[in-house]
Amino acid sequence: MATPRTVAFYTLGCKLNYSETSAIGRTFEDRGYSEVKFEEGANIYVINTCSVTEFADKKCRQIVRRALRFSPEAFVVVIGCYAQLKPKEISEIPGVDLVLGAAEKFRILDFIDDLSKVPEKGMIRASDVKEANQFVNAFSFGDRTRSFLKVQDGCNYKCTFCTIPLARGKSRSDTVENVISNAKKIGEAGTKEIVLTGVNLGDFGNGTEVIEGARPKKEAMFIDLIKELDKVEEIERFRISSIEPNLCTDEVIEFVAESERFVPHFHMPLQSGNDKQLRMMSRRYKSELYVQRVKKIKSIMPHCCIGVDVIVGFPGETDEDFLETINFLENLDISYLHVFTYSERANTPAAEMEDAVPMEKRRKRNEMLRNLSAKKKEIFYRQYLGRYRDILFEVHRDETKMTGFTDNYIKVELPFQADLINKIATVQLQNINEEGNVEAMLADIPAAIFDY
Repeated sequence: MATPRTVAFYTLGCKLNYSETSAIGRTFEDRGYSEVKFEEGANIYVINTCSVTEFADKKCRQIVRRALRFSPEAFVVVIGCYAQLKPKEISEIPGVDLVLGAAEKFRILDFIDDLSKVPEKGMIRASDVKEANQFVNAFSFGDRTRSFLKVQDGCNYKCTFCTIPLARGKSRSDTVENVISNAKKIGEAGTKEIVLTGVNLGDFGNGTEVIEGARPKKEAMFIDLIKELDKVEEIERFRISSIEPNLCTDEVIEFVAESERFVPHFHMPLQSGNDKQLRMMSRRYKSELYVQRVKKIKSIMPHCCIGVDVIVGFPGETDEDFLETINFLENLDISYLHVFTYSERANTPAAEMEDAVPMEKRRKRNEMLRNLSAKKKEIFYRQYLGRYRDILFEVHRDETKMTGFTDNYIKVELPFQADLINKIATVQLQNINEEGNVEAMLADIPAAIFDY
């Protein structure tokens, strides 16, 4: 058969997945393929999966069915975390032609360019995750206002609820030199903001070892990376996507506070405000360390946005444990929550733990924390009404409005104005609308002269 020349992508999950999908897309374009929108009907569909929750697994099945509705004869490839963890299960989904594991996904064209290599449906190419031991460069492109730049992959931590080490392998990193080169390329193409991404971003340095005598030594640490990136003049803003509280050191916090380009925004996973639960999760800190990190950030950057990941319904979480988490969060000077309902994942220690929390109780706890998140976010936003801040403009979905984020991650809306897209401009924040975003008006005074 003739080689298909159109490809469409669908990405589930995290910013890291988006960076990798974009990188894979560029390899297709380099071979002469045309990328089309998912609903336009492509010869090849590539579905990049996540497997953090049970919902992500079910979503994969839905996307395969959608792809085949748009293009019944399409060649369907599934990659990503779910593909590494459950390749046989995916191969049995009707319509799936090829499943590629973590070590194979970046060689997708080795299979696609010659479809005779996959003569039957449901072919699996997924080696042991130990084979995913090389860092593969990736960054997203297409949204010209921001890019997700992958600098680290894999994880050496052993959190009892997490499948990521099983899906992505051990921690490994890019070199500082290559990250700087990629950042400059992204900036030269007109992108204003880079979001640094990784599985365990603060662990940057693992996998970039050099040998001195008989002892391995890390080439650089995360603090070394961000110090070098701060010198990249082609980029106006850098944002740290997520960093573990035990790795968000005083040195990192102090550097961001004085940085030319790193914005005042930290997202630190907490998971629970109860130390008993943190021990059961095998997290590498106690709640008191988290409190110290927040206090440090706010003491030198009172305007900083702080986001928090929390898991509800972890095995053994009593009503008292959950109440302790709520009280902990209520008293913490944070800006928003990302709330996850615990779901049992195969081959994780937590899946075998006793005292499972009933699903209905998990859902109620999720709703309670989402309500708390909305309250925290509104309190944070209201502090800045009437004040001036710089925002990076992007197009809203319906193109009647434009949206943007301030440096400290307040989402702002204004009437659409084409000449401001992908520009940084100063606005005065005015009021919070029904969608929970801040409406604003353009100002002709630079925000930097104001004390905020």
